This record gives sequence, structure tokens and C-alpha cells, in this order.
Amino acid sequence: MTAIPDGPARERWITRHVTYRLPLIGRMAREVVEGPVDNTFAAILGVVAAVASAVLIWGYPALIIAALTAAALMLVTLVRITLG
Repeated sequence: MTAIPDGPARERWITRHVTYRLPLIGRMAREVVEGPVDNTFAAILGVVAAVASAVLIWGYPALIIAALTAAALMLVTLVRITLG
């Protein structure tokens, strides 16, 4: 049995533990975090390709949804930076 860390390390441990257990997203997240640097660039390229494909298929609404998602992620990032 592994020991669960205390403090801020516990939050990261729980987040990774839950994320890694998801069927498809968990494997990709583990590869990006623990794998070589090339996996990170492949993940970024995959997200950009998915957004571009969505814009080609659905047009402007897909672009708006991608922009709103990016804004929400940036807000969460700023809050996490502020909280430490």
C-alpha cells in the first residue's frame, strides 16, 4: 500500500490518481506527464488538429466553444497561481 502525502502534494496526488484511472484520458495524461518531451508536443498538435477539424465541420460555433473553453482554463490557471 502506498502512503498518501500531506499538504499540496496530496492534491496533486489525488488529481493524478483520479485522472490516470480514466480509460482513454488516463493513458494519454500519463504519457504526457511521465513520458518523453515529444509526447507533450504530440498532445498539443492533437488538440490543435481537433479544434481545426471541428471548425471545418461545424464552423463558427466550434470556434466559439473552443475560445470559451480556453478562457475558462486560463481563469482556472490564474486562480491556481494566485492561491499558490
